[in-house]
Amino acid sequence: MIPENLIRMKKVLIVVTAFIITGTIFSSCEKDVTVDIPQSDSKVVVEGYIETGQYPVVRLSYTLPFFGTISTLNFLQNGISGAVVTVSDGTSTDTLQEFLNYGIYFSTHLTGTAGRIYSLHVLVNGNSISAVTTIPQQVKLDSTWFKVDGSRDSLGFIWAHLTDPDSLGNNYRWFARRINHYQYGEDAGKIKDSIFITPRGSVFDDKFFNGKSFDFGYNRGSMPNSNKADDNNDEKIFFKRGDTVIVKFCSIDRAHFEFWRSEETQVNSNGNPFGSPAPVISNINGGLGIWGGYNPTYDTVIAR
Repeated sequence: MIPENLIRMKKVLIVVTAFIITGTIFSSCEKDVTVDIPQSDSKVVVEGYIETGQYPVVRLSYTLPFFGTISTLNFLQNGISGAVVTVSDGTSTDTLQEFLNYGIYFSTHLTGTAGRIYSLHVLVNGNSISAVTTIPQQVKLDSTWFKVDGSRDSLGFIWAHLTDPDSLGNNYRWFARRINHYQYGEDAGKIKDSIFITPRGSVFDDKFFNGKSFDFGYNRGSMPNSNKADDNNDEKIFFKRGDTVIVKFCSIDRAHFEFWRSEETQVNSNGNPFGSPAPVISNINGGLGIWGGYNPTYDTVIAR
């Protein structure tokens, strides 16, 4: 009997072969075709977060054209200045201040508390935008450690042991940051990661392991379009023996989880001819983006 996975592989090869043959046949009669793509109206994009013990921060911008250029300059220029941004916890309401007219708004009064609901309201150019998020209760990792991957000499992943609470509906997001410095190369003397970075597949829920205890591991994430040597050589996706890594493990609510899961699904299928288009699920009413709450815990791992 032929294994089922080989049958599936054979079907895929047939489809790919047919695709190549068809492309070869029609390549001899190519014709330049100009397609006019209508310009869509720009929409307000919200990226806002509130963590336990931290002030909320919100960035407002407009969507960029589909074929537009993305750079640091137009990222800053695309920020929305002059909006009225407020955050409320049901008891207190705080109007956020704008930072240097870059469309970044922050609070100096209201901080995040576990178990509370936080409402965001944005008034910009006469349009009202709103969103709601919750900061869940904290769930801590039982332990964390570094483990070399297979037969590799010094490269590996960060592992953790988690005991999920016996209550269905817990959602999590994983961050990590290397706080040791490069010892050689162009980046010698610089800290390896200036911020916490998420790997692909950074979010997961307890749908299949509610109330269970288990081990899991994560690879190292990198910033988009990074030109650092260890993000573009054999060390890519790996932590390295000698690294000091801070793991930031966050509890998030369901809407926050759905946003990042759909965003990561879209990024992972980008350019894949067999991938299915999937819209990013936003919790912003009247705009796009995310307003999310985090309840983080921190663990330090020394890769020995």
